[in-house]
Amino acid sequence: MRYIRLGRTNAEVSAVSLGTWGYSGPREVNGTAVGWSGHDDELARRAMIRAWESGINHWDTADVYGDGRSESLIGSMWETVPRDEIFLATKVGWDPGAFGHYYHPELIRDRVVRSLLNLRTDVIDLYYLHHCDFGPNGDYFDDAIAVLRSLRDEGSVRFIGMSDWDSAKIMRFIDRAEPDVVQPYRNVVDDTYESSGLRGWIEKHDAGVAFFSPLMHGLLLGKYDAPTEFPEGDFRRRIEQFRDPEFIARMKRARGAMESRFPERPSPVLHAIVGAILSDAPTGCALLGQRNPDQAQAAASVGDALDPATAAWVRSVYRGDQ
Repeated sequence: MRYIRLGRTNAEVSAVSLGTWGYSGPREVNGTAVGWSGHDDELARRAMIRAWESGINHWDTADVYGDGRSESLIGSMWETVPRDEIFLATKVGWDPGAFGHYYHPELIRDRVVRSLLNLRTDVIDLYYLHHCDFGPNGDYFDDAIAVLRSLRDEGSVRFIGMSDWDSAKIMRFIDRAEPDVVQPYRNVVDDTYESSGLRGWIEKHDAGVAFFSPLMHGLLLGKYDAPTEFPEGDFRRRIEQFRDPEFIARMKRARGAMESRFPERPSPVLHAIVGAILSDAPTGCALLGQRNPDQAQAAASVGDALDPATAAWVRSVYRGDQ
């Protein structure tokens, strides 16, 4: 396992880190699917043990993943996995509670207490604002970041992070937030890391970066043979590419190209798509969902950054340019 310095946090974390959104189980919030089907608590525990044994020491979760289920599963591991060997991240923001808008200060303080209890820890290493929807005019941003800074000063949180699906939205608030770590959506098909200006900000400010959904929810693995429907409550119901036969066929062709290009790698497809997004991010890691021990073992076998030319080739294949 390769390790990186997570920017100015100076934490040494695995280049491939454990993402636990998949531990939520199916779930809907206000009629919108936000969970994942196919979760099994015991398999998840075995995956976490395998991840730890394999050197994956950065674990990422959120308060809304299964309404605390993911956090609680992680918190149940400390009799087996030493807490001080894990750099632990969680998030707040997707549930507005009873306040009518996101990021009410009372809700944030309530949720950090709940996360600490769920995770069975005295301190959260990295606490993210889960998205950048701070009201029509950004009205709720100042109070939200003030609470996180207070939590850091009080010792409940060590470092502050920002996340969003849209890197441009992160950029609207990043100078005022001054996050230690940023968590943007990025993969070899959907990638605005550089064009949004986020890469430049990360490098200038020596921040860490953790890329989420680098597999495009599993689509980039090329394992689907036909359009797929998921059960109620599964987030993937909202992803149109799962219903697009041309996209699915292109992913299968890309899979074959990666297997031909990197035959010496135990997981050639993972090696290619993770290595490509890490090629220009020396302070960056990729969050991979690991819901069973085999997935954890595969995740631990990758994480080497590709050289720029090879990374460009991988992107061109996945985008259908070749």
